[in-house]
Amino acid sequence: MNNMLLQIDTTAFTEPMLPAEEPVQESINLLTMAQYGGWIMVILALLLAWAIYIFIERLIVLHKATKEDSTFMDRIKDYIHDGKIDSALNLCKQAGTPSARMIEKGISRIGRPMQDVQVAVENVGNLEVSILEKGLVIMATIAAGAPMLGFLGTVLGMVQTFFNMAQNASGVIEMSALSEGMYQAMVTTIGGLIVGIIAMFMYNFLVSRIDRVVRQLEGRTLEFMDLLNEPA
Repeated sequence: MNNMLLQIDTTAFTEPMLPAEEPVQESINLLTMAQYGGWIMVILALLLAWAIYIFIERLIVLHKATKEDSTFMDRIKDYIHDGKIDSALNLCKQAGTPSARMIEKGISRIGRPMQDVQVAVENVGNLEVSILEKGLVIMATIAAGAPMLGFLGTVLGMVQTFFNMAQNASGVIEMSALSEGMYQAMVTTIGGLIVGIIAMFMYNFLVSRIDRVVRQLEGRTLEFMDLLNEPA
C-alpha cells in the first residue's frame, strides 16, 4: 500500500498540469472592414484617390503661383520709369506667375485711359483666380457626397439584413445570417464619413491658400496702379 501511494505521488510531480489554451481572438482592421462594405467601398476609395490627386495637383500649382522674386515690382518700376516697356514685358513673361501675367496685361495697356488699364488688369486677375480654383467644385462635391454614399450603403445593408430575416421560415434568427448586412451597414457609414472628412479638410486648406493668392493679386494691382499714377 505504501509503495502504491509513493508511486502515485511521484507521477503527480513528474507530469504537471498544463494551463488550458485561451481562445484566439481575431482582430479587425480597416482593410478587413472595407471588404465587408461591398461595391460602395470601391466607389468611396476611388473618390478618396480623386480628392487626393486634386489636392496634390493644386498644391503644386499654388506653390508656383506664390513663388515670386521679391524685387519683381522694383524692377518693373525701374523699367517703366526708364521707358523700357519691352524689358518690363519680358520680365513678366519670364516670371510666369499669376501676378506677373496680370501686370503684363496692364503694361500692354499703358497709354490708354487709367480706367481701361485697371479693368484689363482686374479681368486677368479674375481669370487667374478661376484657374487656381480648378477642381475645387469636384472636391467639395466629394466632401458632401461621400457621407451620403455611406448612408446609402447603410440602408442597403439594413435591407439585406431584413431580407435575410424574412427568408428564415423557421422564425429562429441566427446572427450569422444577419452579420453580412449589419457589417455593410456600419462599414459604409464609417467609410463615407472618413472620405468626407478628409475631402472637407483638404478643400478648406486649398481655399485658404487661394485666398492668400487673391490678396497678393490685389496688392499687386494697387501697387501697379499707384506706379502708373506717379508723377513723371
